[in-house]
Amino acid sequence: MKKLTLLLVLATIVLSCGTPKTVRESKKVIKGYWNLDNITYSEEGNFLITIFGDTSKECFEGTSWRFIPNNNTGIYTVNNTDCPTGDRNFIFIIQEVDQSTGLYDFLLKPTNAKNKSDTNRGFRLHLVKLTDSKMRWEQTVSLEGKPFTIGMNFSKNNE
Repeated sequence: MKKLTLLLVLATIVLSCGTPKTVRESKKVIKGYWNLDNITYSEEGNFLITIFGDTSKECFEGTSWRFIPNNNTGIYTVNNTDCPTGDRNFIFIIQEVDQSTGLYDFLLKPTNAKNKSDTNRGFRLHLVKLTDSKMRWEQTVSLEGKPFTIGMNFSKNNE
């Protein structure tokens, strides 16, 4: 009887430490190819912002993304010929925030940084929307001491 009780307690602990069901379902949805359609700001105006320590908004719009959730890796490709083009590798982690709303924090960490000191740098985003065809991330930064939100709108590429 003691062995059975111990086995049930261990099974409960192992199952409770697993990835929540909503996160597993989100990984199934995010898997595949996406296009970054546009980037928006919470304030009006022209801003010189470098996205993910890489390049400008103009260069990021139109990038192609691939998410491989079974090993939490991905790649995005800058396609704009007026920009430093090419592939960039990253790892990502979806962390559950609120089961009732289904909203998450999303950590994206570039793995092929130009500078070795940048390899420990990650970017926390809020996964605001995730459907079979659309995704929206928001990143809040500080601008002149006030919150400033950068929104990134994706559409699924069903190739």
